[in-house]
Amino acid sequence: MANALTEQGWSALKIGDEIGYSNWLTVDQQLLDQFGSATLDDDPMHLDPEWAKETGPFGGTIAFGFWTMSTLTHFFHEASGTVASRVPSKEGYYLNYGMDRLRLITPVPVGSRIRGHFKVANVRKDEKNRTLVTFDAKIEIEGVERPALVAKWLSIWVRP
Repeated sequence: MANALTEQGWSALKIGDEIGYSNWLTVDQQLLDQFGSATLDDDPMHLDPEWAKETGPFGGTIAFGFWTMSTLTHFFHEASGTVASRVPSKEGYYLNYGMDRLRLITPVPVGSRIRGHFKVANVRKDEKNRTLVTFDAKIEIEGVERPALVAKWLSIWVRP
């Protein structure tokens, strides 16, 4: 997907095109603490290792579901080789357009490693002639059969 930084690159995507896998990312408590602080969510299941070990059902803290979702952009940039800041503003920009479907399947324990996997599910023009791409997105947990997350993720190419 090296040419995905232009509208022509997005238009050239076809259903079934493999975008690829990101690198593995270790889920550490500090990342979750920062997320909890930023989102004003103080749930001990995610932030208090002692409480989660003694009281919670997973034997320790687990990632926030919304934190797991928020890693999709990072993982997509790694898997596709794109970086948003490199997009020529005179040509346009791709934006997060939302989700058609998203499921959080398996809790992500602190200390585990996760990665993203992306594949093109659909490409079409909308009523304003913008390119709308739907990606099958999955976040995997290393060594775990069931994914942490599966989604139909929408991105749209818009001109300035």
